[in-house]
Amino acid sequence: MILAVDVDYKGNNATVAGILYKNWTDKKPFKKYISKVKSVKKYIPGQFYKRELPCILKLLDEHNLKPKIIVIDGYVYLDGTTKPGLGKYLFDELNSTTPVIGVAKNPYKDITSPFEIYRRDSKRPLYVTSAGISVGIAKKKILVMAGKYRIPDLLRLVDQFARQS
Repeated sequence: MILAVDVDYKGNNATVAGILYKNWTDKKPFKKYISKVKSVKKYIPGQFYKRELPCILKLLDEHNLKPKIIVIDGYVYLDGTTKPGLGKYLFDELNSTTPVIGVAKNPYKDITSPFEIYRRDSKRPLYVTSAGISVGIAKKKILVMAGKYRIPDLLRLVDQFARQS
């Protein structure tokens, strides 16, 4: 199973959503999960993971989720290869046993073109980084995800699910 996660913040609280699906080409989720987190840490530039990581870990723990792979909204490596981002910290917290793919909508200052993918007819790239799975395979997986737009349907859905819950 593949788990896509996203977190939405309202004041000091957060809603973390997870969508579980079986195959990369699935059009609909197999199952959805929500967790609420109170008193999240304040955002510190360059340390986003300190705010978001506890939320994702709570979702995994609260629902006893053990996916084969996790897709996050953001970066695994901020420069693509060495500078850890949220996904790398998540990968480490999971004892490097669950691969993590990061899909970011906006470029980080150190990211380069080998981490870009263009879905469908989009003129704007997505940025794909990974841990526990090669970037080449990760990019192929995100490219085959269902949806006719830049952002795959299930990644768009998990974002909406987090915001609406």
